[in-house]
Amino acid sequence: MSVPADIRSLEDQLDAAERDARALVEGLTEPLGAWRAESASWSVAECLDHLATANRVYLRAMEEPAIRARREGRQRRGPVVPGLVGRWFARSLEPPVKPRFKGKAPRSIQPRTAPPLADAFAGFAASQDEVRAFLRTYADLDLAGVRFPNPFVRGVRFSLATGLHVIGAHERRHLWQAWRVRQAAERAGR
Repeated sequence: MSVPADIRSLEDQLDAAERDARALVEGLTEPLGAWRAESASWSVAECLDHLATANRVYLRAMEEPAIRARREGRQRRGPVVPGLVGRWFARSLEPPVKPRFKGKAPRSIQPRTAPPLADAFAGFAASQDEVRAFLRTYADLDLAGVRFPNPFVRGVRFSLATGLHVIGAHERRHLWQAWRVRQAAERAGR
C-alpha cells in the first residue's frame, strides 16, 4: 500500500527531527548534555526528555479516539491538516520561540531532573517510533475529523491531525532550544 503524501510529510518531519537530535547529541559529553545556562532553565538532556514525555502523553490522549474511529469505520476523507485554530496553535509552537508564547510546561511533561543524556536521547528516539507507528496504524482514518481531548488544556479538543502537527512543531521548538543550550555551553567552555 502506498503512503499518502500528507502522511509521508509528517513522517519526513519526524525523520528530520530525529536526525537533528542525533546531530545535537553527537560528540556531546555528559557534562555538556547536563549543562544549564540558569538553574531554572533546561539542559539538552532535559529538552529531549521533555519531548519524549510530551509525545507519549499526546499519543495516549489520541489513541482511544483513534481506536473508536476505527470501530466506527471513520475512513480517511482528505489530507491530515489541522483546522484554523489547530493551525494557529501548531504555528505558535514553531521556533524561534516568541516571548508571548513562552510558558511553563505542565507538570505531567516536566523533564526529569538531570537525566543521563544517552537515556534522554533513547527515550526521544523511542517516542518517535511510537508516533510513526500511530501514523501508520491510523493513516486510513479521517484524522482531520476525529477529535481528542487536549491533555493539557481542559475543555479543548483538537483533531488528531492537529495533534500530529503539534507534535512536530513542539519537537522543532525544543530542539531549537536544545541547540541554543549546547552552543551556550560550548561558548562557556564547559
